[in-house]
Amino acid sequence: MSPLKKVALFLGDVLLLYAALAATLFIRYGAGELSASFAVHVIPFSAIFIAWAFIFYLSDLYHLKSFSNPATLARNLSLAIAIATGFSVVFFYLFSGFFELTPKTNLLIFAAAFFAFDYGWRLGLFHVFTSGAAGVIVVGNSPRIAEIGKCLDTYPHTGYRIAAVFSDTAALDFDTLTRTIREKQAALLVVQSNLSEKSRVLHLTYRALPLGIAVINFADFYEMIFEKAPLEDLGEQWFIENVSTRRPFYDRAKRLLDVVLGTILAIILSPFMLIALLLIRFTSRGPVIFPQERVGKNGKLFTLYKFRTMRHNAGETSWEFWTEAHDSRITPIGKFLRFTHMDEFPQLWNIIRGDISFTGPRPEREELATKYQKFPYYEMRHVVKPGLTGWAQINYQPSASLEEAYEKLKYDLYYVKNRSLFLDLLIIIKTIRHLFVSFTA
Repeated sequence: MSPLKKVALFLGDVLLLYAALAATLFIRYGAGELSASFAVHVIPFSAIFIAWAFIFYLSDLYHLKSFSNPATLARNLSLAIAIATGFSVVFFYLFSGFFELTPKTNLLIFAAAFFAFDYGWRLGLFHVFTSGAAGVIVVGNSPRIAEIGKCLDTYPHTGYRIAAVFSDTAALDFDTLTRTIREKQAALLVVQSNLSEKSRVLHLTYRALPLGIAVINFADFYEMIFEKAPLEDLGEQWFIENVSTRRPFYDRAKRLLDVVLGTILAIILSPFMLIALLLIRFTSRGPVIFPQERVGKNGKLFTLYKFRTMRHNAGETSWEFWTEAHDSRITPIGKFLRFTHMDEFPQLWNIIRGDISFTGPRPEREELATKYQKFPYYEMRHVVKPGLTGWAQINYQPSASLEEAYEKLKYDLYYVKNRSLFLDLLIIIKTIRHLFVSFTA
């Protein structure tokens, strides 16, 4: 789903939250008391609306898959509203002295009204996105074209449909392109990345502009649909044009947040780290802290710290095997630490020290990084500081093979190109969701 569609969906949700509040107050107090009651309720409800939007995002209600079908939408939306309503009850109970409201009945009416409004709104958008899908003409022969076509067929509400594909660019002429644009009522011309530099295709694209069709690079279109980079279709020029190695304001702001938040979390979590330390010490032989060389920014090595979760000398430092489910090398306490992610707590020291950040590509062991060098443009993930969590971690499963590591690289390079404080915030929010799901699974 394009960023504009997500923004439209979010703004619609915000408006409907207030519309549902007005409807609730009208039902409870009538038209005569609507203005006065709205003035009393608007501030406290605005506070919980922030949490509602947060919960909606965690529930993937702004993701393509949430629109799969009406039944899936109803299930996901009702679950998110139920969680948000439960949070609201707790909020008003804890802060009743501030707002002097305990709107139990109002909350139930509000939740029902909002479900009706928002479900109708999203179904309407689904119809608009599907029926008004923009025709896309693709010029190029990338195998990823078929991948995009399958996705657009599965999720027609993306708002795009493949109208035509010209894989034989040598045979394409302007008259054919013009006729296809008009017959298919195409609104978007997607030009494969490595073809845009060829003068003939570039000239055809230029001549098509007066026809009122938008033009986009294939790599950018692929990113917009899948939120990952199409590695096979990229060239060195793409990285030169799209990847910035230095962003002074962003880098300084991110470093400040790392130090402040890292220090605060280290203090808050210190009792749990002490418990983990004692559990490891008294249940297995060997060191408590497990140091490991990792590859950081600009390819420099640093020492990453974790709590030891495997038996001493059982191969935890071996790079030849990916950790598998039910790995016999992991101690019982180690399983608990991994399940709760407490084994990662010592990395707060790496964050404070500046070895890693909260967000970024996960740092790999030197031996694995050497194996991954065979991947195209792998070294570009080292343009930024590695992270405790990252875009690849929240969008793809942990890699247990070269093929899966290659797929994760696509997400890492998407992050390198599009990194921002806002994207970092989304990664942290999604990481919290993943932790919550793993705890409750």
